[in-house]
Amino acid sequence: EALATGAGGGGMAAPQLLARARGACGGPQLRPRCGQLPRSCRPATPFLRTARFATQCIATDKVTNGAGGTKPENTLGREFTLPEGYKAVEEARRGIAYGEDPKLKVFSGTANTGLTQEVCHYLGLDPGERHIKRFADGEIYVDIQESIRGCDVYLIQPTGPPSNDTLMELLILVDACRRASAGTITTVMPYFGYARADRKMESKREAITAKLVANLLTQAGVNRVITLDIHSLQCVGYFDIPVDNIHGEPVLLDYLASKDFSWDDVVIVSPDVGGVARARAFAKKIGRDTPLAIVDKRRAAHNEADVMNVIGSVEGKIAILVDDMIDTGGTIAKGAEVLLEHGATEVYACCTHPVFSPPAIERLSSGVLTEVIATNSLELKEHQKFPQLTVLSSANLIANAIWRVHASSAPHYL
Repeated sequence: EALATGAGGGGMAAPQLLARARGACGGPQLRPRCGQLPRSCRPATPFLRTARFATQCIATDKVTNGAGGTKPENTLGREFTLPEGYKAVEEARRGIAYGEDPKLKVFSGTANTGLTQEVCHYLGLDPGERHIKRFADGEIYVDIQESIRGCDVYLIQPTGPPSNDTLMELLILVDACRRASAGTITTVMPYFGYARADRKMESKREAITAKLVANLLTQAGVNRVITLDIHSLQCVGYFDIPVDNIHGEPVLLDYLASKDFSWDDVVIVSPDVGGVARARAFAKKIGRDTPLAIVDKRRAAHNEADVMNVIGSVEGKIAILVDDMIDTGGTIAKGAEVLLEHGATEVYACCTHPVFSPPAIERLSSGVLTEVIATNSLELKEHQKFPQLTVLSSANLIANAIWRVHASSAPHYL
């Protein structure tokens, strides 16, 4: 009826119009969520926003309208604009395809509001309304300024520097949402602070702070945690609630693929023995039998590194150092120096988390690195930026994870 009249079906609700239109042409019936739709009518990109009434076509058959004509055959991935007569049907379809679910709420702390804005743009949502302020003595006040009763709430807050403040702010956000009767609370932590304190190293009386943070989040009322390239995977075992760890490699690999490299001359380098598994996985995703090298490192004290040797051949190669984070930059800078000494033509550094504690900027911009590539898991201040730095967005990875968790989809995307 909607297709024939082009007038919105006489006041009928958009989902009912879509169900009737699909039923009339033998198509699948309406389902409540994108993750539960039959494969033939799932959106190619659930959260990709396009122009008004434009859609990514996913059907492969012709649909007959009430006037006896046909819509053009829809080819997978081709974008087309619907006539005004399809307005109600398309609005209903967008409500399914782009995740406009009133039960899905995304809130941000103050640690990285820019990333939250990008994530919400991918999801087709507006960030939730909240008020956060600090009193004169440093105490944090949080007020959720919209109803979240029974909703699935996602709190995006990296617990980066200043780690204690951002962690406490996240815990207070969780408590505010719990007291506002949220249905479920998921903390999205693009950077999980204290993950390096995951075991006892030198003393038998050291704190395992990663376990403490896991306990704090669980006791505060968190139902699930989403992290991005957590430093130590064993931290996942510290939680008694589900934890989904997303890998940031796709963002870095897509950018490297745009480089005009001779890939036969590229070698992937782990800056220490502990990062061999990460570097090997990175090299495997590149393919082409990309060789692997390891920088042998001896750490004299916390945040200090002494490079000793290189395992593997880097002579005449473009070396790409791969690590999950760069803190003070000592490991990466000294690793780059020893790689150049062993004959590498250029050295690139890739990381997910640009912590950049002093004196990282001086070390990374000293000229030993051709380029430093990082994601926006942490918000960088102006004084932390330098000419060799390239920052890539991880918002699409996080938005994908949020939507699939919300839609109870299979976790293979991780």
